[in-house]
Amino acid sequence: MYSDPTLTPIELLAPAKDRACGEAAIDCGADAVYIGASQFGARENAANEMEDIAALAAYAHRYWARVYVVLNTILRDDELPLAVDTAWKAAEAGADALIIQDVGLLESKLPPLPLFSSTQMHNITPERVAFWEASGFTRAILARELDLDEIRAIHAAAPRIELECFVHGALCVCHSGQCYLSYALGGRSGNRGECAQPCRKGYTVLDANGVALGQEKHWLSLRDLDRSAHLHELIEAGVSSFKIEGRLKDRAYVANITAYYRQKLDEILGPMGRRKSSSGRISLDFTPDPGKTFNRGYSAYFLEGHKESVGAPDTPKMLGALVGQVKELRGRRVVLDRDGGLNAGDGLTWFAPDGRLSGSNVNGAEGREISLERTDGLVRGTQIRRNRDHRFLQQLAASRTHRAIEVSMTLTAVEGGLRLEVLDEDGVRAGYHFECTPESAQQPDVATQSLRERLCKTGGTAFVCTGADIQVDPPPFLPASAVNALRRGVLTQLEAAREEARPKGNRLPENPTAPLPEGPLDYTANVLNRAAAAFYQRHGATEVGPAAETGLDLRGARVMTMRYCLRYEMGRCPKHHPGSDRTASPLFLADAEGNRLELRFRCNRCEMEVYLNEKAPPKR
Repeated sequence: MYSDPTLTPIELLAPAKDRACGEAAIDCGADAVYIGASQFGARENAANEMEDIAALAAYAHRYWARVYVVLNTILRDDELPLAVDTAWKAAEAGADALIIQDVGLLESKLPPLPLFSSTQMHNITPERVAFWEASGFTRAILARELDLDEIRAIHAAAPRIELECFVHGALCVCHSGQCYLSYALGGRSGNRGECAQPCRKGYTVLDANGVALGQEKHWLSLRDLDRSAHLHELIEAGVSSFKIEGRLKDRAYVANITAYYRQKLDEILGPMGRRKSSSGRISLDFTPDPGKTFNRGYSAYFLEGHKESVGAPDTPKMLGALVGQVKELRGRRVVLDRDGGLNAGDGLTWFAPDGRLSGSNVNGAEGREISLERTDGLVRGTQIRRNRDHRFLQQLAASRTHRAIEVSMTLTAVEGGLRLEVLDEDGVRAGYHFECTPESAQQPDVATQSLRERLCKTGGTAFVCTGADIQVDPPPFLPASAVNALRRGVLTQLEAAREEARPKGNRLPENPTAPLPEGPLDYTANVLNRAAAAFYQRHGATEVGPAAETGLDLRGARVMTMRYCLRYEMGRCPKHHPGSDRTASPLFLADAEGNRLELRFRCNRCEMEVYLNEKAPPKR
């Protein structure tokens, strides 16, 4: 089927808030899912007990799909033993890999599972990723900011380590693992899974003289990621795992987006001579559409460099697709300039004349005329968007999407009875011997066809039979109970054979003295425990500073670094918009609580840094 089976299989990796979301992702075509354990998973509201992880792993493994357990917070000394115990319990539950951030875990005895370097480990340069490869990591989860050339360079520098790339979902404006704003402002650490998302707040931009440059907006809020048009290029650059963000997203979102990317990948893998990393054919009963579940608008981010605006300054909420413009207002009845295909239960949004985002549910709709629960902020000419498609969400909720592994069967006569053999799409074989003394059928053709049809009735299992070859002459007459016993017996044997043959991942060999690519380490190395410090010292660190979360005073310190640039977004970049920037530098962001953030621009690196600055000028 594929031109080169030696090439690394391509993985579609989906998020799992819980077991139900994980199973929905598997049903919709995910080759793997990632899920948090009861703690240390960097998402306070996406914790799961080991019993649920074990059940999810059992469900996934029947399709050779995998379950990765997330343990990617930085850890205090007293938490390390519990985190190690959690890792062992995850292995016992059937986890296929661990996603970690804290290198202190590497100084402990971990279960023999592959280790994935979390994107929180700032996997942004070839040198860093090559170091993780030398440290025994099987996979590096790449920084979202990387462009295609940078990904190619990483793959060339570290060809043995798998590369995982985010392709869809919410974006962090700061380099992952390098954001300290939430901790600096309120003591809630993103590296500890407690981020308060101050990047989604409203800010006023001030110049160096305290003059406001426009109205308050969500200047650090980004659009969501969508790289579905770039999967082919990413594979050629060396990516083998495509990650959907969203461990806080619901089942509808996970099913919709997973199914969408499954279809996109299936379109390109065959012609590329590549294969997916799990088994099973997906039968969808809905048409996936990423525009109909939560998004802030989409961007490929910096995959091809600075080519587009990536910000979403007007609102961090979902606006939805444009469905029309207000033509007439009659109380709570609204006439649009077009038929937007709206239905009762839909959710609508619009911006009031003062720029405030408002919205309403649809009570009723008939063509261009709709009735709303509320109409505050609506005037003639207002653009209306739908951010909740009620019928689509109902269809997702009722979906009975099925995933099945293709098998073919062969029935032969053997001494003392019949033998049914099965071959699945992965080349796994199994057989089942059924002791009996079958009678010859009086109508051979009818009996043969009946046997084929009954053997192929695999409903309620993980298999779908593409054909049954009856090699018994003359064909036997078998009661339904005997056919059912044959089919159940051989599929039970196949399940056991598949589990035995299921591919298992391996940890890369570790070089315990591989040299660090960086010099002295400061708080941005996120060292919160003695074991992490020992790891870096073992690899040549001459100085290891404590993590911000040890209680460092971050006033005046750099709390964010990002490739996103506010001057570029505002059309004031001296590089991309020559002659446009007439503002006094530096710039500042001011929030409603009186906080001042100083923005420094590193144009030679095309980066923006954010400092918590007590001496920023007052808002005027």
